[in-house]
Amino acid sequence: MFSSKESFQKNFLKRLEMTYGKTFRESTSRDQYNTLGIMVREYISSNWIQTNERNRAENNKQVYYLSIEFLLGKLMGQNLLNLGIRDVVQEGLEELGIHLEKIEESESDAGLGNGGLGRLAACFLDSLASLNLPGHGCGIRYKHGLFDQKIADGYQVEYPEQWLRHGNVWEVRKPDQCVDISFWGEVESREADGRLEFSHTAAETIVAVPYDMPMIGYQTNTVNTLRLWSAEPAHHPPLNRDLLSYKRETEAVSEFLYPDDTHDEGKILRLKQQYFLVSASLQSIIRSYRNKNGTMHRFHDRVALHINDTHPVLAIPELMRILLDEEKMEWDEAWEITVKTISYTNHTTLSEALEKWPVYLFKPLLPRIYMIVEEINERYCQALWERYPGDWNRIEQMAILAHGVVKMAHLAIAGSHSVNGVAKIHSEILKNREMKLFYGFEPEKFNNKTNGIAHRRWLLKANPELSDTITEAIGGDWVREPEALIQMKRFIYDAGMKEKTAQIKQLRKEMLAQKIYSQTAIKVDPESIFDVQVKRLHAYKRQLLNVLHIMYLYNRIREDSNFSVYPRTFIFGAKASPGYYYAKKVIKLINSLADKVNSDPKVSKMVKVIFMENYRVSLAESIFPAADISEQISTASKEASGTGNMKFMMNGALTLGTLDGANVEILEAVGPANIFTFGLTADQVLNYYENGGYRSTEYYHHDARIRQAADQLVNSFFHETEGEFEAIYDSLLAHNDQYFVLKDFSSYAEAQERVEQTFINRSEWQEKSLINIAHSGSFSSDRTIKEYSDEIWKIKPMIR
Repeated sequence: MFSSKESFQKNFLKRLEMTYGKTFRESTSRDQYNTLGIMVREYISSNWIQTNERNRAENNKQVYYLSIEFLLGKLMGQNLLNLGIRDVVQEGLEELGIHLEKIEESESDAGLGNGGLGRLAACFLDSLASLNLPGHGCGIRYKHGLFDQKIADGYQVEYPEQWLRHGNVWEVRKPDQCVDISFWGEVESREADGRLEFSHTAAETIVAVPYDMPMIGYQTNTVNTLRLWSAEPAHHPPLNRDLLSYKRETEAVSEFLYPDDTHDEGKILRLKQQYFLVSASLQSIIRSYRNKNGTMHRFHDRVALHINDTHPVLAIPELMRILLDEEKMEWDEAWEITVKTISYTNHTTLSEALEKWPVYLFKPLLPRIYMIVEEINERYCQALWERYPGDWNRIEQMAILAHGVVKMAHLAIAGSHSVNGVAKIHSEILKNREMKLFYGFEPEKFNNKTNGIAHRRWLLKANPELSDTITEAIGGDWVREPEALIQMKRFIYDAGMKEKTAQIKQLRKEMLAQKIYSQTAIKVDPESIFDVQVKRLHAYKRQLLNVLHIMYLYNRIREDSNFSVYPRTFIFGAKASPGYYYAKKVIKLINSLADKVNSDPKVSKMVKVIFMENYRVSLAESIFPAADISEQISTASKEASGTGNMKFMMNGALTLGTLDGANVEILEAVGPANIFTFGLTADQVLNYYENGGYRSTEYYHHDARIRQAADQLVNSFFHETEGEFEAIYDSLLAHNDQYFVLKDFSSYAEAQERVEQTFINRSEWQEKSLINIAHSGSFSSDRTIKEYSDEIWKIKPMIR
């Protein structure tokens, strides 16, 4: 149906009329989108079936990537691109008077994630399929993904995200493969054949129904699967339960991504979600495995389970439960299979993000799982005692169960054969500081896998003009072998290439300027420096440092008639977690500053501040190609890796950043002349945390720039309610500036001056931009996935 423009048009019109019972002229953009989606899904269906059949027939080892988040974004454009049919579709639709872009706008962003964690999972699925590797995703089909953000009077207001409001053309419901998930109840034991057996009785059961989505590789026949689970009431509801409340509680399990866990009710729901994901996924995976293999004794030879951060760590005791209670294995064999099957990625050094669950909630909700965790802990502590006899302090620190909580990161390390960080510096911090005791006990488990991004989405799709220019210069091999982008180094001093890439950047800036105007009614200068910080709003990511510097520029321009700056447009995009009071105050501050700056006749000639509402994948695809400066200014040691830094780099933006996460590896790749670094190093930050010695008030008293900007947070500078930004002011001074914003301010301001001086020399700037593009191929998720496949999962490409 996509063999030619004419064939496509004929099939498209026929399918639209058959599906909707209306003529083409009467159809809406959504009708047209759904029709095209159905056609694409049919087109790939045979490859999807053949991929699954090939895996079964060849008994390939397969990896299942368990993640609480999959931030997919829109799929239509990417699928058309990967299938190589975008041009045919675009030309066919244009002859019918339809713009493909208009149809694509009808698609909702599949916002089943909060940020980097979920987007990484989506990029990995793209690479697995494109590399013909047998790898699938397992997640939750949230009815509402991350909230839709509106800005009202400068404040973030959250609305339920409605990505399923018009259905999801890409999914296939598989009710015949549903599984039961058990909560609450009791555990009974009995002796049988000389061994103690356990059964979970009087449990409350809910049903997990799978919805499968095809993950299409780039110009390959491989179509892997993302299986998302939806929670539904059991056919026979529990006795002595109010049916309405049971139904409501059941559906809540897959209703919202990250329900508020401030109170016990929210904690129970989040724990339910985590067990729901792993139990449904494991039951399904084992059922499929047993259909081919029968016995579970060599399960790890055919299945790799990867847990993306601590949320799916319950896969460890759940696999043990199945092996012990259903397969009747002895503990030692079950534990050996579990450890060999499971691998774990750590995504953070933030202690608050290393999950701990209170026993008083965990034990009644998951009684059999708790028993198994207890036994794992006993045996793990015994092994520690044998290695470190008498070292009670060490054992207490490493225990999985201690002080009334289950420590999920400890369970993840104990129950997996591989523990990896996501950037070189992050992995070293894990080994030498955060998980030093565990590294000392089992050093062979620890390794690094620096994150990567799907270059086909973030360059080929997001920036087709630059992609075409690269292909004209070095050929098209880079799409399959992204490290071939290094050949662009040949053109660093080529005047024609510099001019061409500069024109593309200017085009993208003009397109973004139009989008900004349509959203905000603010006109920005496309000739100005587009200085961009888009990411989740968190104190350690230090949007506040950026804001204080803009406040300093405002003050200087207002007070010094001889001072000027090269025109600069500061662009922010960020969502704050609904319960994160401080982060929401920073969003209000950004918007209040934007009002102040943009309405000032003198300042706004040189500086504009833009906050782009509802930051998401599809908006990011417009922002990354337009950026000149990539703000990656987290407190050193706090950002595990970052992937936005890679997306900006790949599109020719220069990084302004601390020596944190993958910024360090970007610096190694491009050299110090092609990145703007500043601030404390990770070692210096960690030394302050360990030994003290930092007093933020000293910087406040000795730097007039800091003092003026900080005071403006609490004096009448902003025409807001009194005390509006007091929490931010107190974080800097009363609470001693936990993330060293004031310490790094001067260094940051100097780096910003270097940015301006460099940008003025456009030829030099384009050389640096091309160097960044040339070195960006090593930050493709294809490279990352090859490392995971070869070194951790031990999976091989399927025959195409």
